[in-house]
This record gives sequence, C-alpha cells and structure tokens, in this order.
Amino acid sequence: MGWVHAVLDVPATSHAESAEFWSQALGWRAGAAWSGHPELRSFEPPTGTAYVHLQEIDGPPRVHIDLETRDSRSLVRRAERLGATYVARHRRWQTLQSPGGLPFCVLGVANDDPPAPVTWGEDGHRTRLAQVCVDSPIEVHDREVAFWRELLRGRWVDSSAPEFAGKWHDDAGSPIQLLFQRLDEPTGPVRAHLDLGTDDLDAEVRRLVGVGAEDIGRGHGWHVLRDPAGLLFCATENSPDQLRRRDLG
Repeated sequence: MGWVHAVLDVPATSHAESAEFWSQALGWRAGAAWSGHPELRSFEPPTGTAYVHLQEIDGPPRVHIDLETRDSRSLVRRAERLGATYVARHRRWQTLQSPGGLPFCVLGVANDDPPAPVTWGEDGHRTRLAQVCVDSPIEVHDREVAFWRELLRGRWVDSSAPEFAGKWHDDAGSPIQLLFQRLDEPTGPVRAHLDLGTDDLDAEVRRLVGVGAEDIGRGHGWHVLRDPAGLLFCATENSPDQLRRRDLG
C-alpha cells in the first residue's frame, strides 16, 4: 500500500465556495485543474505532496478515499472478492464501492513527500488533515469494518468507545489514518467525513468558524462543523504531526 488520499466531491453549485473554504481550512491553495481532468484539482501544500483533492460531480456532496498501491490489479481483485462493487476504469485509476456503498479509487503509487502541519497566527497552534472517518449505519457496520480490515495492510487498534470500532494506519508514512464509526442510524449508505488534527482544539474551532464553517457542537476530543457545501467534518485532538507510525490511541 501507498498513501491514502481524501477527495471532496461537490456539485458545480458548491465548487467555487468549497475550493475557497477548504483552501483556508487546510492552509493550502487550491491548484489548477488536473491535465485531462478539468473536474479535479488538488489543495497544494507549500512543501510536500498534495493528498487532499476537490472534484466536481453531478450529485450531492460526499467524501471518498483513494488508495495507492504497487499492484492495482491485485488490490482490485481482492476488493471484489471481499464484496466491493467494480464501478469504472479510468486511465489513471479504477473506481469501486465498498459493500456499504462508500466510493473509493485504486491508483498507482507516486513519489510522495509528506507535508508538514500548518502553523496559525499569534497563538501558533497547528493543524493538518490527519484522518478520514468512515461512518456506517448499524445494519452494515460490522461488514463494512470487516471489509476494510481485510483489504488494507497495516496496523489496527480497537477503540474502547462503543460508537467506534477502531483506527487504522499503514505505519509506512501515509498522511491519513482511518477511523471507523458506528452511526445511530439503523440503515442507509456508508459515507465518510474529514477530521482535521490540531494541538489546540478551541483555537482551531474559532479559526474554522471564522472562515465560514458552521458550528454544530462539541464531542469528546472532537468538534463537529459543517462546510459551505453541507458536508460535516471535525476538528479533533489527533496529532497534526506527520508521523511514519502514528499514535492511534
């Protein structure tokens, strides 16, 4: 496995506003459209490789993940054996859906250079997108977690909190870890949301609200917000540091 990437999929009506908001939220400028794919652009850190991207889609907003691998054919076949649905092949990636309906893409490994956290303002608190949370309704939660645990090679740490199954990281330097959450909803599709890691949660929430996020409410070690496209995301106490082997708690 190579890196995990996060992709924000938004409709055309929200695209410009999403690009501006997430550029400010991440502290990284929204780059130019990809060559051959005008619907896609990346949020570009001042140093290091982009791993958060924005895609214009014909549909409601959502988040999906991209998986880098040295053997795309093998990973796709394994995903299908485990219950994934094959959706489409593109020149640079292949698109699938998890058993619970979460879109994800498989692509080749790139020459990745991890970006550092962004340091903000006079208080000097730091932020970096450190996690994607996979949110599963009760009916499909166990199967969804089993799928991802079997598909991904890396370290799994169980959670002591009843609403979370656990966390995953590749222990090879991926900038994103994955968290698996059981929703209160009995049925419905699996989806995902972004989690920013910060070393000062209160300061980060104030900053995000100041650039246009809607404040939804505080949790235990996280704070829920909503972006201008309507996507929920969290500021969390996950470390913003880029670590080869992360503390998964």
